[in-house]
Amino acid sequence: MWNAAVQSATVPAHATASIASGSSLLRFTTAGSVDDGKSTLIGRLLYDSRGLYEDQIAAVRKSGINRSSGPMDLSLFTDGLRAEREQGITIDVAYRYFSTVRRKFIIADTPGHEQYTRNMATGASTADAAVILIDASKGLLPQSRRHIYISALLGINHIIAAVNKMDLVGYSQSAYRDVSQDFQEFCLKLGVQNTYAVPVSALHGNNIVQSGSQMGWYEGPTLLQLLEELPATRSTRTGALRFPVQYVIRPHAGFRGFAGRVSSGALHKGANVVALPSGVTTSIRSIVTFDGELNYALPGSSVTVTLQDEIDLGRGDMLAAPDSRPHTSSRIQAHVIWMHPEPMRAGKKLLLKHTTRTVRATVTRIRHRIDVNTLCESEAGVLEMNDIGWVTIESTQPLHFDPYHRNRATGSFILIDPTHNGTVAAGMVIENQSAEGEIVSAQRVRLSERIRRNGHPPAAVWVVNQPDLALVLERAIFERGWNAQILSADEFEPHQLNAAAKVLQASGAITLFSLPTQIAPTLLADIQGIFGREYLFEISSTEEGSGDIVGGLLQRLDTLAGGVNENPLT
Repeated sequence: MWNAAVQSATVPAHATASIASGSSLLRFTTAGSVDDGKSTLIGRLLYDSRGLYEDQIAAVRKSGINRSSGPMDLSLFTDGLRAEREQGITIDVAYRYFSTVRRKFIIADTPGHEQYTRNMATGASTADAAVILIDASKGLLPQSRRHIYISALLGINHIIAAVNKMDLVGYSQSAYRDVSQDFQEFCLKLGVQNTYAVPVSALHGNNIVQSGSQMGWYEGPTLLQLLEELPATRSTRTGALRFPVQYVIRPHAGFRGFAGRVSSGALHKGANVVALPSGVTTSIRSIVTFDGELNYALPGSSVTVTLQDEIDLGRGDMLAAPDSRPHTSSRIQAHVIWMHPEPMRAGKKLLLKHTTRTVRATVTRIRHRIDVNTLCESEAGVLEMNDIGWVTIESTQPLHFDPYHRNRATGSFILIDPTHNGTVAAGMVIENQSAEGEIVSAQRVRLSERIRRNGHPPAAVWVVNQPDLALVLERAIFERGWNAQILSADEFEPHQLNAAAKVLQASGAITLFSLPTQIAPTLLADIQGIFGREYLFEISSTEEGSGDIVGGLLQRLDTLAGGVNENPLT
């Protein structure tokens, strides 16, 4: 790392050697507390590195807004929203692109205000490095610590402290040393090994692109030099193959392909893959794109693959390396960043979007909340907006995932509130359902717990002399993600049906009784007594078509389920 104590440190030789002229891309994000000068620093970086067009410079020069002491306000190059310009703050993530002879860059300038922490997390989620702005006159503030913590949580391997506004402290070496030491100690507690500290003055351009004469005591690189020489540490290319299926393409009977984006690893024509969740092993017949077929596809490539064997795959399923499969479970442990004003509580029912699959899920436990200042973990009944916590989540369908530290793409997810369809949390998977420290109760599972897991209470659907309709109804209920089971006289003797019904009711299932006319009347009263009158739905042979019957039943079950959950199911 570069700091006042280690002046002679240099970038590792392998890092510099890996940079081809103009070919290496580095994504980095800027963050920090309010008014630390993030937008000004990015504006200075773009301006001094000649990464701006003349018309952009001319527009800023003519702007009626100038909060700086210089000829123009450099922050206006990134603060593009009208509210940002008027208030002098960054609200949304501003992405900027520029390049030097050594490297191409994508910058995410993120907000500093606590209420926009969710925007900061969004901008940092794909970054290789984070530049944390720290005001040299104020030191390491709580929001700066929050952003460092989130950067570490999101797997960013290189965190740079740009100790800004050195002009306000008289370019003092001791002031820089104090801030740098606090920053490095905090990063060390988080386990971040690649940390760097650069003293800068974004307003005057010191140590951004060119070294400043006012800080002759600093012998390290400028911020741009450091960014040019950092190795891009994205490991998706060397990871195990993960190909979530986005869409099934079947333009005609002779072609059946699976479209998606390679999340990690590489697809190779002829290579063996395992299809999840079925577990069937097959091989890649072809890799198809708009421009023709490929022999291989690397991470980030959007392609369509065909398989040697006919396998049932759909949206949300996954192709993976047979010898390195992801975890598959409906229960996950995760760190979450809660982003909504309404608190997260245990039992809250949400939608969970993971890769290409969206499922219903329940937050079953909030294990603890993390204090970003002390890094202490405290018990919490709720997570408030911008809180970071460790939670247990159970989904109605199994997910195929990896721990986030191994694979960003398959280890991350978002939580969505189904009532307004807004994203309320970002999550990073810690481990699978057997995570260390999880205490499993020895008590029997209660019906109320099964109801929370299933998303509905147990119910009986009475279908007499219509076995085909019973099959259609079972499939429709199952496709909703609910627990559906047919109970028929073909599988049980008449005297066994009563006992079987009690077992299915205790399991929380929606049970479809597919019975002949001669058995149904004698059993109906017993089933009503087991499930309850309001949970018994009789399907009669009316003039309605099967589609109307299915729709009507699902609507009635939706109403029933809506009375159990916080929000009606959609």
